[in-house]
Amino acid sequence: MLALTRAWKYHTFQRNSFKYEVSVKQARVPTEAEFKRLTAVVSQGRYGPRNRMALMLSYLAGLRVGEIASLRWCDLLNGEGKVREQLRLSAAVTKGGHARVVFLNARLRREIEQFRSSLPSSPLREQPVLVTQKRAAFSANTLCQLMRGWYDQAGLDGGSSHSGRRWFITRLAHAGISPKAIMMLAGHRHLSTTQRYIYVNDEIMRLAVEVL
Repeated sequence: MLALTRAWKYHTFQRNSFKYEVSVKQARVPTEAEFKRLTAVVSQGRYGPRNRMALMLSYLAGLRVGEIASLRWCDLLNGEGKVREQLRLSAAVTKGGHARVVFLNARLRREIEQFRSSLPSSPLREQPVLVTQKRAAFSANTLCQLMRGWYDQAGLDGGSSHSGRRWFITRLAHAGISPKAIMMLAGHRHLSTTQRYIYVNDEIMRLAVEVL
């Protein structure tokens, strides 16, 4: 049986009374070993701490690239300067214009503290969390292109800024988390949308039946 290594989502459109279904390859979901390799590549160089932070916000919180680019330090830190356990994204920065709450797990909170400690000085509360070489905030498009380059450097064909969200949702699903909880954590409005993000292959299915 061929391994189910490719995931596709389908878009249907109508023309001259006929319906056409077009398949679009979804972003690659790295294995654990590939994720470690990607993290090692991203963490290198002058901008390693910044790039690692962007990657972790994608993988450990399931944030969209535009949401990551919009973050200010006041979103991540409370009034006492401590890393929040949850952050609130306004409708202005989320897809679909729906405000939502994002929960930050202990691992991600440590990553945020580590990144802040790597900065030459304490960041101002309204300062962007991630800044470009010119000390300006990233646009979603610029950060998307930067992320795509990381996957190329790590030799992970098909990886993109959406890989982190798919990894995040897939890991939760295979850990047995409630579908409704995953949907809310991902910021989706419909469960069917969340289900399309979940990656499955032969190895995952083999392990699944072993629990019976």
